Amino acid sequence: MEDAKAAEQHTLVIGMSTSPGRGLLPALRTRLATLCPSARPVLRQVGWADPSAGLADGSSDVAFVWLPLPDGDRYRYEVVAREPRLVALPHDHASAARAAADPDGAVDFADLLDEPFLALPPEAGPLRDHWLALDARGGRAPRIGGVVASAEETHEAVANGQGVVLLAAGNAPIVVRDEVIAVPVRGISPSRLAVAAREDDDRPAVLAYLAAAKIGAR
Repeated sequence: MEDAKAAEQHTLVIGMSTSPGRGLLPALRTRLATLCPSARPVLRQVGWADPSAGLADGSSDVAFVWLPLPDGDRYRYEVVAREPRLVALPHDHASAARAAADPDGAVDFADLLDEPFLALPPEAGPLRDHWLALDARGGRAPRIGGVVASAEETHEAVANGQGVVLLAAGNAPIVVRDEVIAVPVRGISPSRLAVAAREDDDRPAVLAYLAAAKIGAR
């Protein structure tokens, strides 16, 4: 019983909505072992409706999250990746042809304004707005072609022509396959992936994981 309690005390639950990839998990695990050897990291998958990946309700101790976070002042974070946003679309989409003819292989966001977009669940709040690029629409409301809650749903919805979707460059491999492609988009800001924790959580393992993220921040 005492051994079980001790193990629970040292367990660090790491929330994520999809695998962060980019070599982040093994790199942070190695750094954590040096900074806080007693910590036992455990991964936890959280649905896309919770942009805090379990931080908000306390089911995760730290989490990989996309910024901006709802109630951002509740959290501290370290940005671990800054990447351009791409648009995923069917290979025979008109914008794919435009990108192929463009010297940069890109499309202008202005040319996508009338397209139906796939959106995160409404509960995602400002993160939903970010992936719809509301700040680059000049006040025009987006056309919502569907709501997606997983990478697989996103791939299928794009492949079926329900809409296009913005995604971080590093996440392209989880959506782009078969007849779905992704091309760069001009006119929108980059995405930011962060490791976050609750602002008032000062446990050594939590602070060590944030420190490990800061060491490798890019």
